[in-house]
Amino acid sequence: MDYINLDIPVKVLLVDDEENILHSLKRLLMEEDIEVLTANSGDKALSVLKDNEDIGLIISDQRMPGFTGVDFLERAKSIRPFAIRILLTGYSDINAAIDAMNRGGASKYLTKPWKDEELIMSVREACQRYILVQKNKQLSALIQQKNEELKQWSQELEIMVQEQTMELTQKNDRLKKINEQQNKNFKSIIASLSSLIELRDTNVKSHSRNVAEISTRVATDMRLSKEDTEIIYVAALLHDIGKIGLADSILDKDADELSPEGWKEYCLHPVRGQTAIDNIEDLRKAGILIRHHHESHDGTGFPDKLQGAAIPLGSRIIAMADYIDRAMSKISVRNTIEQIMLSAQEELEKKFDPQIFPYMRKPVTDLYTRLSKDVKSSERELEPDDLKEGMVLSRDVKSGTGLLLLSKGVSLDRTNIEAIKRFYRIDPPPRGVFVWTN
Repeated sequence: MDYINLDIPVKVLLVDDEENILHSLKRLLMEEDIEVLTANSGDKALSVLKDNEDIGLIISDQRMPGFTGVDFLERAKSIRPFAIRILLTGYSDINAAIDAMNRGGASKYLTKPWKDEELIMSVREACQRYILVQKNKQLSALIQQKNEELKQWSQELEIMVQEQTMELTQKNDRLKKINEQQNKNFKSIIASLSSLIELRDTNVKSHSRNVAEISTRVATDMRLSKEDTEIIYVAALLHDIGKIGLADSILDKDADELSPEGWKEYCLHPVRGQTAIDNIEDLRKAGILIRHHHESHDGTGFPDKLQGAAIPLGSRIIAMADYIDRAMSKISVRNTIEQIMLSAQEELEKKFDPQIFPYMRKPVTDLYTRLSKDVKSSERELEPDDLKEGMVLSRDVKSGTGLLLLSKGVSLDRTNIEAIKRFYRIDPPPRGVFVWTN
C-alpha cells in the first residue's frame, strides 16, 4: 500500500459526534503522512478550522446534534474555501449527500459503514488535490517574484510583466485570452532582447529585426507550418546573441580581417548563442537554428561543418537573410538591391541553398525599398503626443539609454504609439520622433 508523501503539510479534520467513530477513522489514517484533527460537534469543528489555516481536507458525518453535516460544510466552506470536503452519510441519506455537494461544496460522499480501502484512497486523492492547489499558489507567487527580478533588463519589460501578471490575476476564467496575451508578450520580450544584442554590436543597425522580417516572409512563402515559422522568427531575432561575449577587437572587424586566433574565437559565437538560451525549454528549437546559421551548403561552414539538407532549413534561411542584410548595410548608393541579390546568387551551392534563393527576392525588395523611402518625402520631428496612426517612422526610435523600440519604416498604430509614449516617460531620449511626411 502506497502512503501519501507530502512536501506540503496537510491537516485532515474529522467531525463526528461519536467518539468511537473518530477513533476508528484516526487509527485508519495513522500511517498516512498527514496530521489528523478531530471534533465531536459542528461548533467545535468550526473553531478548529479558524485556528488551523493548513487544513486541506474535512470529513464530516451528516447526522450530528446542533446542525447537520451539510450545514457544517456550508459554514466550513466560507472559512476554508480551498479545503476539500467529504460527507459521511448512511444509505438512507442520499438526498443529504446531494445537498452537501450543492450547498456545502462537497467533492464526494462516502456511505456508512465505509470501506477502509475506499476511504483511504479518497483521503489520498483529496490531499493530492489540495496540494496541487497550494503548489499552484506557490507557483503564482514564484512567477510574480521572477517577474520582479526582470526589472534589471529594462523598465519597459517590467511594465509588460506587470500587465501580464495583472491579467493572470484578474482573468483566471479566461485562459484562452491569457495564453494569447502571453504569446504576444513573449514575442515582445524576444524583440527587446534582440535590441540589447544590437547595443553590443553597433556596426549594423536593426540587423536582427531585418533578418527576422526577411526570414519570416520566406518561411511563410515556403508554406512552412506556423510553429516552424515562429521558431525561425525567434531564432532570427536572437541569432547573434552569442556575440555578446566577443571582444570589441573582433566585433569591429570583418571576418576576413580577423587573425587566426580572432577567427577561432568568432566561430564560437553560434555555439554560445545556443548555450545561452538552452535552459529555456521554449527556445531550444530556436537554439538549434542559431547554432547552425553559419554552416555552408558545401560543408565548409562552422561550427559543425554540416552540409546540404543536414543543415536545418531555418538555419539555411537565416544564413542567407543575414548575409543580405549585412551586405545592404555597407552600401549607401541607390539601386543596390539587385547587386546584393546577384552577390548572394554567386554563393549558391557554396554558402547557400539554391532552393531558398527564389523565395528571397520579394521579401528583400519589399523591406529595403520601404527602408529607403522615396527621397521626395520630407522628414518631421514630432513629440510623442503629436503622433498619429498611419505615420511612418523615418528613423529608428530608441530610448535615452539606447534600447531600440521600433525600426525606421514602421507604420504607426495605436499600440506602438502608446509604447513610444511609455518609453519617453521612463527613459526619455534627447530628440523627438522622426516621421515621413509627403
